[in-house]
Amino acid sequence: MGFVVEVLRGQAQVDFVPNALTGVVFSAGLCAAGWEFGLYGLAGTAAGTASARLLGVDRDRITAGLEGFNACLVAVGCAVLLGARHLSTALLALAAAALVTVLTAAVARLLATWQLPTFTLPFCMTASALTIAAPGFRRVWHEDAGPAALPRAADGPVSLTFTDLWHGFFANIGQIFFMPQWYVGLIFLLGLFLAGRRAGALACVGSLVGLLTAWALGTPAEQVAEGVAGYNAVLVTMALCGVVLVADAWSLAYAVAGAVAATFLRPALAALFAPSGGHAFTWPFVLVALVFLAAAPVFPRLRRV
Repeated sequence: MGFVVEVLRGQAQVDFVPNALTGVVFSAGLCAAGWEFGLYGLAGTAAGTASARLLGVDRDRITAGLEGFNACLVAVGCAVLLGARHLSTALLALAAAALVTVLTAAVARLLATWQLPTFTLPFCMTASALTIAAPGFRRVWHEDAGPAALPRAADGPVSLTFTDLWHGFFANIGQIFFMPQWYVGLIFLLGLFLAGRRAGALACVGSLVGLLTAWALGTPAEQVAEGVAGYNAVLVTMALCGVVLVADAWSLAYAVAGAVAATFLRPALAALFAPSGGHAFTWPFVLVALVFLAAAPVFPRLRRV
């Protein structure tokens, strides 16, 4: 039962909460999008957690679920991007979920010099490597053609309907797990409120900031409605206000500024990764959060948790 709790906490730690009940809700949300995604999420988190146990990682990290969330995202990403119903995808997802434990340890050791957390950097590195390499292997890549494309200017209408707005608000939270369905984001948000009102409220603030920033910059309405434009803003807001920095008015303002920056950065990284499908993953969140945290000691009004 201890291992089960650790796995569920690992799923919940994708959104920074070490709450097993939230992990159950997150699993339900993934299953609402498709039972395969729920299975991949649990299996990936279990593989990462088990690998950490076998390698003797600090027990407190495992108990808190900190060794499972990157593995969860890697596995779900494999299911979404490579096709969930292929045996090669399942085997690759499990192997990558186990490998990300080693990468997490390496990244944590490097970032410890500046007292910075790893966040989802191990996931981003692994997922980017997989998407770049996958088309080169015929038993891994099951599409007719490779994903290579040149960056191009955004097109499509930018005027948002009311439906676009409320769909985008919830989809911003769902897209953290690659899920564009608004109802999946709603389930995830309920799981966050189950963990605590502050976690849920900050997710709402981040989603709203991402939504408004994307609209102000003229992001195509389809991307806004699917949550593609705003999910990094959710993560930045939660990370900079309450997770690493003490939650107060100053850190909230700092987090909102970071959320705006992450929303602006996403198209740049999508263009950079265009030859491999244009997947920015959570790179905008990671880069902005680490830069803002590296700068935080200079500002005395910001205090570390």
